[in-house]
Amino acid sequence: MVALRKVGKYEVGRTIGEGTFAKVKFAQNNETGESVAMKVLDRATIIKHKMADQIKREISIMKLVRHPHVVRLHEVLASRKKIYIILEFITGGELFDKIVHNGKLSENDSRKYFQQLIDGVDYCHSKGVYHRDLKPENLLLDSQGYLKISDFGLSALRVEGVRLLQTTCGTPNYVAPEVLSHKGYDGALADIWSCGVILYVLLAGYLPFDEVDLGTLYSKVEKAEFSCPPWFSVGAKSMIHRILEPNPDRRIRIEDIRNDDWFLKNYVSATYVENEDVNLDDVYAVFDDPEEHKACEPLGNDDVAPLVLNAFDLITLSQGLNLSALFERRQDNVKHQTRFVSQKPAKVLLSSIEVVAQSMGLKTHIRNYKMRVEGLSADRSSHFSVMLEIFQVAPSIFMVNIQRAAGDTEEYLKFSKIFCGKLDDLIFRPAVEKSRSRLLRVSKRQ
Repeated sequence: MVALRKVGKYEVGRTIGEGTFAKVKFAQNNETGESVAMKVLDRATIIKHKMADQIKREISIMKLVRHPHVVRLHEVLASRKKIYIILEFITGGELFDKIVHNGKLSENDSRKYFQQLIDGVDYCHSKGVYHRDLKPENLLLDSQGYLKISDFGLSALRVEGVRLLQTTCGTPNYVAPEVLSHKGYDGALADIWSCGVILYVLLAGYLPFDEVDLGTLYSKVEKAEFSCPPWFSVGAKSMIHRILEPNPDRRIRIEDIRNDDWFLKNYVSATYVENEDVNLDDVYAVFDDPEEHKACEPLGNDDVAPLVLNAFDLITLSQGLNLSALFERRQDNVKHQTRFVSQKPAKVLLSSIEVVAQSMGLKTHIRNYKMRVEGLSADRSSHFSVMLEIFQVAPSIFMVNIQRAAGDTEEYLKFSKIFCGKLDDLIFRPAVEKSRSRLLRVSKRQ
């Protein structure tokens, strides 16, 4: 039996999850016997990727929102090399998986989850916190089946004197139309729109806005072009139409949602301690290190930029010193990874890639400019996962690196060919490759 190790008052056990920048381990509080999830981050990696301030902000926000329908952050610990974030241990998985497994849910179950979601979101807003990435993948279920909002990585805090947020972020299928307009948006109303999309997905088993082409998708979102299936009740249809109102000034507010007859059916309000003391001393102790701040962007910066590659990074990433591998998608370059260069803005790249992945029935997890894509093999007999990261190589040129993370190499080759084919409009090709393509088209005609 593998010996457990201790971090403070916690006995640390098996790894239960792994992301780009962190591992999540099962742990137990020796003083209370409570099971917790311990998120372990490497300090050097955080500093290298200039993420300390963003993570500090996310942790501070999670400590502010202490509600039964929000994943609880207990405390933050640190050693010289590691940061340990102690979270509530959630065993029921993602609401997304429940929808995938069961298809559409009953109206009663859908309403119950929607009520819990609105309770949690309303509380966040009362604390000046706007989530900005609400979707079934970020909604967890505990052992009793209660909903828990998670992943505050894209969230924003209300700032005195600032009424509108500016950063375009979130998941394309769930994002509000005003977020796409680049004219500023109310964070609370944008979150309400996402809640409406989630309610639709719970009741229907599929998305109200779902197009492979990003332009078409955004056009439908901006006009709220969707229809409700015939099994939706009158009350559910009314609720969804009042939420998915493209004009935010006319969109229903949370207080009106709470007073709606359909919403109130079988409603059980969450109970919690209203004025629970929140202490951020442990967060400040872990992150307020002058040496770390030298490598970090100022706190409060709403945008996180892709990592910028210098010449040495490019050489290291390329095959030997031959940089042509960065600009070509030959079969021999995709055994384990594929790269392409684009002149599209990084955010457009990220959104487009996510839309394509989801259109292929794949599951996506995004943090900054990294994305994990997961799915089943073509014969549905095994799982595979792929890591994508966007790098900036020049002021207006970005490189997308796609790498197999798990699964069969042959399955990755099939995925890479189909996936990159769907991203063809994003890919920049040097003049030599364009000429070659024109010659091929001419030869085919002859």
